[in-house]
Amino acid sequence: MNLISMVALVVFLFFGLQYFMVLRTKFKKGKAAPQLGGKFTEALKGKGTSLFYFYSPSCGACRTMTPVVSRYTKNSSRCFKIDVSKDMETARAFGVMGTPSTVLIEGGIIKDFIVGARPESDLVSMLEQTK
Repeated sequence: MNLISMVALVVFLFFGLQYFMVLRTKFKKGKAAPQLGGKFTEALKGKGTSLFYFYSPSCGACRTMTPVVSRYTKNSSRCFKIDVSKDMETARAFGVMGTPSTVLIEGGIIKDFIVGARPESDLVSMLEQTK
């Protein structure tokens, strides 16, 4: 293979994997939330709205979003901040493929599944729904 073909293949794989991840999250919307135990049980079964924020300490984009979420997790029993390096089981149950990922659950159904950083105003809007 020549150099141009190799570069084209790498670019295609990079963008193809990005598109696959976005497409996969779109198919999760409207599906039932995974059955989890412990502190998550009540939040997933209830009729209210719950938010699950998945982050990694080594993620640059997470460093800007995590403080915003932290302010809400202290005051809400329906908002969860999950470090994927410490709780990989929960991340797998939701099908998290990258961080930061934000999952909004309403009445036991996945209402929104967002991968990647979002503006603070969008995040606050989602977090306000969990009150």
